Amino acid sequence: MENQPSTPPLSPAPVPLSESDARMWAMFTHLSALPGSFVLIGSIVLPLVIWQIQKEKSPFVDFHGKEAVNFNITIAIAACLSFLLMLILIGVFLIWVVGVVWLVFTVIAAVKANNGEYYRYPLTIRFIK
Repeated sequence: MENQPSTPPLSPAPVPLSESDARMWAMFTHLSALPGSFVLIGSIVLPLVIWQIQKEKSPFVDFHGKEAVNFNITIAIAACLSFLLMLILIGVFLIWVVGVVWLVFTVIAAVKANNGEYYRYPLTIRFIK
């Protein structure tokens, strides 16, 4: 008998998430930025990881993952600009504004996602479409 090359098994299609699981993961994509906020890039990494893992399983999670990543990239840019503007003292005020806006909009997005609503952050640059 000849040795036939075996073909690797195809990876199975991802199992779609239930509606409640999709809402939970969408909420986690937003809230995962909170622990990472102590490091500037950290607030981007966790939402990005969750989005990449769960996006194939639910269009709802895919939407919220993109929103969370885009918003946190925008906030990171705003925070960097605020730090630069600290040289002329206006950045001291702006960094607090950026922080409050980030926290408030992140919580609003998490609540909307948990309620099953699609939420788009205002004032966000859409890097990922």
